[in-house]
Amino acid sequence: MVVLAGVSVIVFALVHLVPGDPVRLALGTRFSQETYDALRERSGLDQPLLAQFSGWLGRALSGDLGVSFRSGDTVTSLIAERLPATLTLAFASILVALLIAVPLGILSALRPRSVVDRIATVLSQIGISVPEFWMAIVLILVFSGTLGWLPSGGYVPLSEDPLGWLERLVMPAVVTGVVSGSVITRFVRSSVLEALGSDHVRTAQAKGLPGRQVFTWHALRNALLPLVTVTGVQLAYLLSGVVVVEIVFSWPGLGQLALQAVQARDYPVLQGAILLFAVVFLLINLVVDLLYTAIDPRIRR
Repeated sequence: MVVLAGVSVIVFALVHLVPGDPVRLALGTRFSQETYDALRERSGLDQPLLAQFSGWLGRALSGDLGVSFRSGDTVTSLIAERLPATLTLAFASILVALLIAVPLGILSALRPRSVVDRIATVLSQIGISVPEFWMAIVLILVFSGTLGWLPSGGYVPLSEDPLGWLERLVMPAVVTGVVSGSVITRFVRSSVLEALGSDHVRTAQAKGLPGRQVFTWHALRNALLPLVTVTGVQLAYLLSGVVVVEIVFSWPGLGQLALQAVQARDYPVLQGAILLFAVVFLLINLVVDLLYTAIDPRIRR
């Protein structure tokens, strides 16, 4: 709660420091002084900043994030409209990332300085270094332009068209999954190497336990803590919206909503979106902390 209170203050202050008049931008060519004054009064922008903040915070605590200056819709409805697309992309991406990172990181750790280890290191470095927009454009050129296997972008709800939903999900999930998977691979490798070199693993090996049993029961479980941590961070990042990927693939997620709010100086939408991102990070960090106690009983003590 303390972190959320601090975030709300910082977000409100930074949003109002952004140059530009949201009411003037919303009116566009329909500008008239009477309409301008009426809209400023209706949105509360004619009040002092402290009064605006206290009013916004009081409404936010009751679940009312305000109304968009640009569309006139409630911020809650706009976020709820974009949330399914963001959840779909985030969980599909983290699944792709784990399918890449866990096997590659474990193989790399089991055979340090081998050909497999060097290939995994090079691939993870490429995945981290290559810009997401470039990777996305290449996939569109190959699988949409040349082969014609997948649509180039857009979003279809799962309930309306399961096949279309899956076809449009593949490329965005692969792009974001490769980047996240490249980061996670390095953590998996280093944590498994550290666990294999620990005293209790050497003791288990000295007792003559089978290598598979030593790795599964004594090394892998201890190596899970860093994996859970970095996976939680990556999932929180994905749930906050991957703006570049969403723009390239025309994916209607929360990242694109936040960007449009910045461009339109739509204060209520931007404040609501960033506050939601903060809540997501806090909740995922809490879940990660609770998972620690399930993985390592020493933490409970």
